[in-house]
Order: sequence, then structure tokens, then C-alpha cells
Amino acid sequence: MKNSQDIFNEGKKYIPGGVNSPVRAFQSIGSTPPVIKRGDKAVLWDEDGNSYIDFVCSWGPMVLGHNHPKVYESVVNAAKNGLSFGALAKIEVEMAKLIASMVPSVEMVRMVNSGTEAVMSAIRAARGYTRRDKIIKFDGCYHGHSDGLLVAAGSGVMTSGVPDCAGVPKSVTGDTLTAPYNHLEEVEDHMKRQGEEIAAVVVEPVAANMGVVLPQPGFLEGLRKLCDAYGAVLIFDEVITGFRLAPGGAQEYFHVMPDLTTMGKIIGAGMPVGAYGGKREIMETVAPVGPVYQAGTLSGNPVAMAAGLAQLGILKEHPEYYSQLNEKGDEFFREIEKIISKSGKNCRVNHIGSLGSIFFAQGEVLDYVSAKTADTEAFARYARYMVSHGIYVAPSQFEAMFLSLAHTKEQLSGTLAVIQEGFSRGF
Repeated sequence: MKNSQDIFNEGKKYIPGGVNSPVRAFQSIGSTPPVIKRGDKAVLWDEDGNSYIDFVCSWGPMVLGHNHPKVYESVVNAAKNGLSFGALAKIEVEMAKLIASMVPSVEMVRMVNSGTEAVMSAIRAARGYTRRDKIIKFDGCYHGHSDGLLVAAGSGVMTSGVPDCAGVPKSVTGDTLTAPYNHLEEVEDHMKRQGEEIAAVVVEPVAANMGVVLPQPGFLEGLRKLCDAYGAVLIFDEVITGFRLAPGGAQEYFHVMPDLTTMGKIIGAGMPVGAYGGKREIMETVAPVGPVYQAGTLSGNPVAMAAGLAQLGILKEHPEYYSQLNEKGDEFFREIEKIISKSGKNCRVNHIGSLGSIFFAQGEVLDYVSAKTADTEAFARYARYMVSHGIYVAPSQFEAMFLSLAHTKEQLSGTLAVIQEGFSRGF
């Protein structure tokens, strides 16, 4: 029987780096990955039989935990009718209607197959609607791997050794302007100089791809006012925050409404899916109604829709789950802060609800520049320690920890004990 190391080594012969997404390689923490075999609730098991309390949650979407019985049942029942039709199915309409009922700013929605595709398509719609070319993004915010957005893109790009990205022509990023996250004055400067050319401002309302960085008071509200003043489209990338912070995502949590919203795997309960939606007048520029072309054979895949419909349906029926989840997350991360404070280590914990990061940095982390001051070698020692003690954390300083409703008090207490022991030993 092959173990994780054997499988990973074999994978490197056929897959670049042995993985189908760079951060999975554990390269940035100087380790090799456990090969995951299955997951249930808040636990993963690898091919060697080791178990892990999971704080990656498939990078966010497993709000209910892995293998939720109602989601599982919905997927099995849908699969019995066929895996893909490439034609309109009733469940696509049901899903679009559910999303529109939950996300405050969404009047119409188009299903796609990933968060990358969702953001790429939303920007195209914004450009088509405004008849402008330039966009503004923020340093350290990751919006998928489409060419025009791989500028100061955070996350895996920060830890993979790739400076932005080879293979992206400068001409493709020529219309992408950047500004530091949480620095509203630089966005205002861009607008003053080129406001009539700027189609959209795209932002993670809570940055989660340079580690978790919260918006400072007035930042999101200021973006809304600037976009209104200059006729630009405000796009919230809620691939991470959508249906996690609140039923309506970060826009409901912060009471700031974008014009367009992008969503990812969470609307498929972890299956490959994404969506973008927003104001009717913008969405009706998209084909076949309007001139902005976007298509996909697998968009609105009925099995993925069934999974998402089950998960989002549960969350809509039980809005109290969000207060429970956010309280659980706040308490967990506060306890980590206490452990770090007692240890005397130079670390900062940024968190909001069930989303958080431990930065091995001395000062506050408010933007991309301060995030990059983190000691990645110290983080690597921490991450290796955690995984070796049965706690599955993201193998990158610049990713988030995610909690789910499935995490028990005992699992969280056990995790805190591991963290405390690690800090006392110095990893």
C-alpha cells in the first residue's frame, strides 16, 4: 500500500510539482503534504491513516463541515439523474433565486465554474457596462489567476517564488492599476487622475490572501463613495467572505453594497463552482441579453447546484448559525491571542468571526507591506509542528484559518493546547 510520500513522489512525475494547485505542495514550509483520503465533519484522514482537525475547510466553503448528510443526500439524488446536460435545468433557476434572496446587492446572477472565472467575468461585465478599460485592485488581494489580475496578487504568488507571474504580457496588465489595501487616499488619487477611464474597483471586503487583513473603518464606505462619484463599478470579491460572515456575506456584515459580487466554491458546498451577480442593469449587458460575451458548458452543473442549494438552504433557514459560528471563532482566536501574549512572542492575530490568521510579525498587519514583514521561517516551523500534531493548517503564512459549525468545543480546546505547547517550546 502506498503512503502519502510515495503518492506525492509519483504525482511529481505526472503533475507539475505533484499538485494541481501550488500551495498544496507544502513547499513554502519546507515539508511535503499529507495526501488526504477523506473528510467528515471537522476531521480529515490521510492515506497513512493519520487524522487531522481541519482548519482549511477546503479553503473556506465547508461552513457546515465535511460530508454533511443533507448535502451528501442532495448530491447523490442529483447524480442519479445525470452528471451534466449542457442545457438549462430547473435547479439552476432555483439556485439563482436563492442567491438573490440572500445577497443584498444581487438582483441577477450568472453561474460559472470557479472564483477565477467569476471575477474575470465580472470585470468584463463592468467594462462592457461602463465602456471603460482600466480597473483598480489592491496590493495583496488575490482575485484568481486570470492574466490581468496577477499584479501584487498575494497568497500563493507570495510563497511560490513566482514574481507576480511569468507568462503574463505587460500589455495585459497595462490597464490594471494598484493601490495599497486600506489606503483610500491612493484610490482617490487614481480617480482624480484617470477617473473617466476607470471601469471598476475590485476588492476583497476582508482581505484573506495576504493572511486575514480587516478593512479599516471607513475604507469600504469610501470606496463606495468614490465609485459613485466617478461612475465606476464597485466589485466585492466574496469568494472567501460570501455566506461565511453572514447570510449575505461581507456586504451584509459591513452594510456596504457593491454593484457586482463574485462568489466561489462555497455556493457549491466545496464543489467546483462560482458565480457573479449584482445590479440588473449591469447583468443585462451579459449575453445573450447584451453584448458582453461569457459562456461555459459546465456552468450551472446540476450536481454542483444540488450541493450548493442544500448548504445555502440550511444556512438561510438557520440564520442563528452565523452568530454561533462567529462567536465560536471570536472566542477561539481570542484564546490564541492570550497564548501568544503569555509566550512573549512577536505575533499578531487578525480575525473576524470564523476567519483568522496568526502573523509572525512585530507590528500591526493592515496591508500588503506590513503583511510581508512576517517571519515566514517562523511560520513554517509553526505549521510543521501543527500538522505533525494532528492540526491541519494552511501551509502558507499568507492564507487563513477557517472554522466550521462542525468544530466541537473539545476539538478547539485540543487545538489550543497544541498551540500553547508549541509556543512554549518555541516550535
